[in-house]
Amino acid sequence: MTPAQAADAIEQVLLDGLDPEAGPARSAVAVPAGELLLMPAASDRYAGVKIAGVVPANPAVGLPRITGSYLLLDGPTLQPLALLDGAALTALRTPAVTAVALRRLAAPDAEHLVLFGAGPQAYGHLDALLGVCPLTRVTVVARRAEPAEALAAYARRLGLEAVVGTPSAVAHADLVVCCTTARTPLFDGALVPDRAVVAAVGSHEPDAREVDAVLVRRAALYVEARAAALREAGDLLAAGVTGADTLWNLAELVRGEVPVPADRPRFFKSVGMAWQDLAVAAEVHRQGG
Repeated sequence: MTPAQAADAIEQVLLDGLDPEAGPARSAVAVPAGELLLMPAASDRYAGVKIAGVVPANPAVGLPRITGSYLLLDGPTLQPLALLDGAALTALRTPAVTAVALRRLAAPDAEHLVLFGAGPQAYGHLDALLGVCPLTRVTVVARRAEPAEALAAYARRLGLEAVVGTPSAVAHADLVVCCTTARTPLFDGALVPDRAVVAAVGSHEPDAREVDAVLVRRAALYVEARAAALREAGDLLAAGVTGADTLWNLAELVRGEVPVPADRPRFFKSVGMAWQDLAVAAEVHRQGG
């Protein structure tokens, strides 16, 4: 499945009436290696559950930080239909969600992407955003020089002008995407231009964040679901966002029911939700994958 097809699948379930506010909460269980996440979801036609492991020590031994599997079930009978690679599914659906949001939040001529991170999610977001924005330039910002240059080289092979830069590059960005394991802000939110849109996808914990309170307080705020964001989005909670009335959800954005101002930054915060996994896994199954 292409990133564009995954984005279309997510968008379609929202247009068909899915309410992201009704999605069940993620269960997180501490285990010796890190964290085990359980994410169930169901519709009339399908049900499914993702079991994902988050293992901070894995990259040091050449293994992925995110592991897991996805079990897709028939909705009416709950009989198993397919077993999918959970890490691959996460790497596909998370950028697809961002693409759905930025398709509506980015300026029509957004061409310069500042991309924080150089792992699988950074590659996935670059691929996905190429399908929704007229990108010509990418600035990669990452902790380690070698992975950052590898991602910049990948972007150049896609026909983009790409360099490794510093956090101050956000001052000249049209799009800023954060897909890191950072627990504290990556850049000064005062530098982000009013024309820009920022997406942060790297954390789902109330005490972790990738952007600062300055950006959050300047920006129009969009989330997958208010309930999930107010439980898990440290980027918002640390900035003092406590009420649902300051947030627009993704379904409202897709249906064109929300304002998208051009005189201040737009900030989309994603924590990842089980209905997104189900939407993409079901579409893979329908395509015979």
